Amino acid sequence: MTCPHTGPFAHPDWVEPTPASTEGCQDCRAIGAVVWAHLRLCLSCGHVGCCDSSPHRHADEHARVERHPVMRSFEPGESWRWCYLDDRIV
Repeated sequence: MTCPHTGPFAHPDWVEPTPASTEGCQDCRAIGAVVWAHLRLCLSCGHVGCCDSSPHRHADEHARVERHPVMRSFEPGESWRWCYLDDRIV
């Protein structure tokens, strides 16, 4: 399943951004929070944020504030993508 927002990320020359953090949610760590459920990687800039099941929902906040709609799971063994604008897996 795709959406209009996955276009740039499906191009053959597109390279996934380097994760800005490998130590967990960047925003949680910045405020001293150490509990999150799962992590998401922003495919526009490499920001690593926590999922909607986490207390602070930083991936969702990042998508809204930065207008970066597509993230993928940053959990080991997972590669699915989520479009925050279309509210669906892509």
